[in-house]
Order: sequence, then structure tokens, then C-alpha cells
Amino acid sequence: MTPNEEATLDYEICFDALYDYVDYFVVNVSSPNTPNLRALQDKEPLTQLLQTLQNKNLAKPKQKPILLKIAPDLTDEQLLDIIDIIKETKIAGVIATNTTISREGLQSENKTEMGGLSGKPLTHRSTEVIRFLSQKSNKAFPIIGVGGIHSAEDAIEKLDAGASLVQLYTGFIYEGPALVKAINKKILERL
Repeated sequence: MTPNEEATLDYEICFDALYDYVDYFVVNVSSPNTPNLRALQDKEPLTQLLQTLQNKNLAKPKQKPILLKIAPDLTDEQLLDIIDIIKETKIAGVIATNTTISREGLQSENKTEMGGLSGKPLTHRSTEVIRFLSQKSNKAFPIIGVGGIHSAEDAIEKLDAGASLVQLYTGFIYEGPALVKAINKKILERL
């Protein structure tokens, strides 16, 4: 495992190796399943990491969007830091949110398991993070809303909170491909 002090180099290697093959990059420093990775969400290391990648990006003839994927477990102060970092580094936007380490409200006998929790338990907190980032930044950057989207109504809630786009994972698995159609239909009804 790469120590956090050397993490930027790993991200640079991945950026260089993947540049010709991708449409955009996601810098994921929010996985609870990688020991100590979330420490990279702190203001100083995150600013340095994103600025390094953005500098590499700007040196290319065609820039590709760089998005930051954040945890739902950040405090309001940390979310304000995220806003400052995105404005300072001028990356393309944020993906809110990854999985959570919170087990609040769970009743399953497996609630003490380690690792990131996705799906319905994440719905409310993910929407709160989206709303906070959108309002506090005055919609300064795009937000891709993800976390607990299991219905068209969940997707609309994320969009109403300030997301520009939505992304599905767990909901897609449990609800199936028809969920995409239902979301698109609901969006069209609102237009």
C-alpha cells in the first residue's frame, strides 16, 4: 500500500497512463475501504494533489474534466474546505457522495461490519451534502449526485438539492435497468 505522503505520485502515474483512454477523471479520496485514504481529504494534501493533477491536465493540448469524489461523512467545515479547494484548483466539479462509515439507524445484525455502506441508508445524508455544497458555493461548480438513489423521486430530490447529474450504483443493482427509464420519464414530466 502506498503511504499518503507518496499518494500524489500514484495519482500522477494513473493520470498519465489513462489520459488517452478516458473522457474524464475522478479523484476518489473517500473510500472507507482503503486504510488512511480519507486523510487525503484534508485541505492541504487535497489541494496539493488536485493542483498537481490540474497542472498536468492544463499542460495537455486537450484538457479532460477532473472531478473530486467526496465522503458523506465530512463536517460542514470540511465541506467548506472542499468548496475552497475546487475554486482554487479550478477542477471541473464534485461527485457527492461515496459510501458512508455511519451505521446510524441500521437494525441489521450485520450493522457492525467494517467498510463503506451504500444504498438507502445513504439517501438523506448524500442529499444534505449536495444541498450544502450547492448553496454554500452559489452553484459555482457542477455536482454529480450519488448515494441512495432507488427511485425516480430519489433522483429528483438530488437534482432539486443542486445536483447537475445523478449517478446510480446500488439502486441500479436492486431496482434494475428500468430505474434509468423511470428517472428519465420523471425528469421529462417536470419539463
